[in-house]
Parts: sequence; C-alpha cells; structure tokens
Amino acid sequence: MFRSASSSEAPLSVSWRVRLAVALLLVIAVATISVTNKLLTDRFTESTRNRAELRIALYSGNLLAELRQNAIVPQLLSRDPALIEALTRSDYSLSTQRLISFVEEIGAASLMLYDIDGRTVAATDRNRLGASHRQEAYFVDALRSNSTVFSVIPRDTGGYRFFYSRRIQEGGTNLGVIAAEVDLQRFERAWAGISDAVIVTDSTGDIIMATEPRWRGLTESEALSNQTPQSAIERAIKATADWTALPADAYLQGEAVMRLSSRIPFRGWRITSYTTYASVREKVNGVLALEVMGFAILLALTFYALSRRTAGRAALFQRESAELRALNAALQREVAERKRVQQTLAVAEQTLEQSSKLAALGEMSAAVSHELNQPLAAMKTYLAGARLLMQRNRLEEALASFGRIDDLIERMGAITRQLKSYARKGQQQFSPFDMGEALASALSMMEPQLRQRQVQINRILPAEPVQVMGDRMRIEQVLVNLLRNALDATKSERNPTVEIILSAGETATLTVRDNGPGIEDLDSLFEPFYTTKQPGDGVGLGLAISSGIVSDLGGRLTARNGQHGGAVFEMQLPIMDSTEKTQAAE
Repeated sequence: MFRSASSSEAPLSVSWRVRLAVALLLVIAVATISVTNKLLTDRFTESTRNRAELRIALYSGNLLAELRQNAIVPQLLSRDPALIEALTRSDYSLSTQRLISFVEEIGAASLMLYDIDGRTVAATDRNRLGASHRQEAYFVDALRSNSTVFSVIPRDTGGYRFFYSRRIQEGGTNLGVIAAEVDLQRFERAWAGISDAVIVTDSTGDIIMATEPRWRGLTESEALSNQTPQSAIERAIKATADWTALPADAYLQGEAVMRLSSRIPFRGWRITSYTTYASVREKVNGVLALEVMGFAILLALTFYALSRRTAGRAALFQRESAELRALNAALQREVAERKRVQQTLAVAEQTLEQSSKLAALGEMSAAVSHELNQPLAAMKTYLAGARLLMQRNRLEEALASFGRIDDLIERMGAITRQLKSYARKGQQQFSPFDMGEALASALSMMEPQLRQRQVQINRILPAEPVQVMGDRMRIEQVLVNLLRNALDATKSERNPTVEIILSAGETATLTVRDNGPGIEDLDSLFEPFYTTKQPGDGVGLGLAISSGIVSDLGGRLTARNGQHGGAVFEMQLPIMDSTEKTQAAE
C-alpha cells in the first residue's frame, strides 16, 4: 500500500512543479515584453521625432534660402542700364534676350519687365509678352514702395504664385517694374515623395504650400477636418489592440500622427509636418517578435521535457511543434518584411539628401558658369588658330595649339573639382577656420591661370595661424574673385606681380596688391553691373557679391589705389579671441 501511494503522489508532485515553472515563465515573458515595449517605444518615438525635426529644419532652411536668393534679383536688375534705357526709349527688342541671359546666372524661376502701364514688354517666358498686369498687387505695390515688394498671388488653377518686384526709376521718374517669380512648387513636389504631410502657413494662418493640393487656401483646422478621423470608439479599440499605441498629436485619415511645427523667419510664415507612427510600430513589433519567438522556444523546450517523461503526451507535443513551426515561419516573414521596409526608408532618405545637394548646387550654377567662361573662350581661340595652321600645313604648330587646349581641359577639370566645395551653400552657423588655409585653397583653384600668365605671387604670412569665425566656402569665393581681378588688372604689364599680405591684430586683415594701372572710379567699384572688362568678359557682379559676403560675415571689403601704382584690395574680418577659441575647441 505504501509503495502504491508513493507512486501515485510522484506524478502529482512533478505536475505541480511543471505548472509552477510554466506560470513563472509566462509571468517573466509578459513582464519582459511590457518593459521592452515601453522602453523601445519611447526610444524609437524620440528617434522618429528627432528625424522629423531635422527634416522640418532642412525644409525651412531650403525654403528660406530660395526666398533670400531671389530677393536681391529685382534690386540688382532695377539698376541695369540696358533695362533702364529700354524703358526710357520704349525699345524692347533686346530686353527679352537680356532677361534670358540673366535668369540662368542669377537663378530665378522667371523674370518679367513691365512698362509704366503694367504691360509685359519683356519676359523669359515669351508667352507672357503683351499681357496687362496693371491691377496686380505685385505691380501696384512695387510702384508705391521704395524697396523690393514680395507678393503671394492665388492661381486660377489652384495654389499660389510668389513674386519679388521693384520699381525702376530714372531721375526720380517711375519707368516700370521688374518682377522675379520664385518657384516654390518644386519643394512641394520633393516633399510629396516622402511619408510625411507638410504645410506652410502665412501670418494669417492660411495654407499657402502643402503636399495635399486640396489644403491650399484653408486654415490648418479646416484642412484636417476634410480628412474625417475614425470615431472615438474605433480609436479606443485600436489603441487597446495595439501594444505600441502612442498618444497622437493629431489624426489624418484616422491615423495617429506626430505633429511638429517650426517658425520660418520670413513674414510670419510657419511650417508644420505630420509624421506617422508606422515606423515606430514596425521597429518595436520586430523586436517584440524576436522576444516572443525566444520565449516560445523556451516553452517548446518545456513541453519537450514533459513529452520525454510522459509517453502519452507525444501526440500533443507533435501538434504543438507544428504550431511552433508555423509561428516561426510567420515571425520570419514579419522580420523579412521589416528589413524590406527599412531598406525602402533608407532609399527614401538618400533620395531626399541628394535632392538637397542638387538644390544647393543649382544655386551656384551662375558661379560655375563664371569660372568656366574664361577657359572656354581660350579654347575657342586656340581651335580657330589650329584650324588656320592646319590649312597652311603647319601641323607641328597646330599640335601645340591642341596641347594648350588639353591643358585648358585639365584646368577646367581642376576648377570643377574645386567648385564641388566652392558651390556648397553657406552655413547658417559659422565655424572657426584658418585664413591661411583658405588662401592656400583659393591659390590652388587659380593655379592654372597663374602658371599660364607667369604671374609672380609674393605672400607674406604670419608665423601663427590666423583664426576667424565665419563661412570658409564663402571667404574662398571672395579670395578667388580678388585674385582674378588682380590677374585681369596686370594683363598689360611686362612683369605682372601680385602681393598678398595676411596679418592679425584687432582684426584679421588680408591685402591683395597688384602692379596694374589702378582703379579709375572707386565710388562705383562695388556697384552691381559696374565693370571695366570688355563686353562678354563679365557682367560686373563679382565685387558686388564679394562685398555682400564680407558684410554678412561682420567684416569690411575696401579698395584704393597704391602710392606707387596698382590697386589694393583689403578685407577685414573679426578675429577669434581666446574665449571663442576655447569654446570652439570644446
């Protein structure tokens, strides 16, 4: 009897311990999944918010840069002597071609010239010629204002058009208006290629740009009300069923989204984006799926041990194993889907980054054209000479011309390589850099011209680095313009010499001195379109742009004639003190 009792109590004892172990494993699994869900949800949500903030800052910066770039265009063109003369004489035969020659160099979307009656007399889009704009706000406001006017005009087909306009005067008499249209729709097209919804509102709260065309002209609340969210009961059921549910900032088409808003420092504009939580759910669910799979494997091992003790549970074990294999396959499919979504997101982010780079390079297209104009002109001359020499059967001299053309091609390649960094957009935040290094980079860019002209360069540099706080790329642009002007000024000299002096005191001062004929009109030197070069060699914007760059960096660019002849250009920039150097090092 005793032996029988012991044999009957043993299975009961084993069953109790197994049940306790399984229960404990389930408790641990639930606790682990809950804690993991909470931590990963917070972490991935913060990561998603940071990326959304970075994107909205990028969108805002690109938008502001496009607006600021086009703001100066009417001011520059309103002083163009050719356009003023055309309005004065009412002779517009060459005005349209004049505007077309400017549009690619300046970077505006389109340019229009109106006479005093509001009639379009010249335009880069010839279909607009002859149209009357007498009642348009950008024409009326420009005639009444002494400065450049910005206007937002609704389109008949939906959306808005954006204009900068400025009146043209001669002797205090209004002659007409020059207008530059800004193409902001390309930003909408770029934004529409991602998963976010983006809107831009003006100071009154009306939506003027949006990835959803139906939202334009509405307020934000009106736009969101067009996409009716799910009912409160449906959202509550969904939040209960989804273990990664997060508090929504707003709802779009019944989907919980994260809302981020930022101010654009332009006429009270604001930019707002809506980012879905789909990526957060996918990442969290992927990790939780792996945890569930791990606990499922542990549970399978427990059942396997029980099957070894009890032969009668073999059938149950087989059924459970089949279910686990199916679960494993489903989890693997989910993990594969998660990897595919991550790859798609990576491609989208690369595409967005490439679009930003192309936008920045587009802004410098005028500078690239300016840099390559001289070698292209020289190549044309050498080709004409080589053709003439070959006709006269002077092949060796013709081959020498082709060798010079090859050198020019190599020079153009060096220029384009340098312009990869030279064409980058100016930084919003200044960074410390060495003026000596910036000067060396500019001289490297000008090396082909210096070698061809055999110009003697005398450099006087201090022993210690001269550190300034600013934008190195834009300073290199100024240095290249100063060196090019010095080379042009010494074309007629038998022994061309350029002296460069860098010194550090209360300011960082860089002086460029040449032995050319000097400057005749110092007062108009930095005015737009003022040039002493032959027609076709330049439009007179180099020194005007350089002066603006130095002023933006808190410095000053001046010019004078030397005591012993030649021109002297002096650039002064604020020098970094010891406190700023320490902060930059940290």
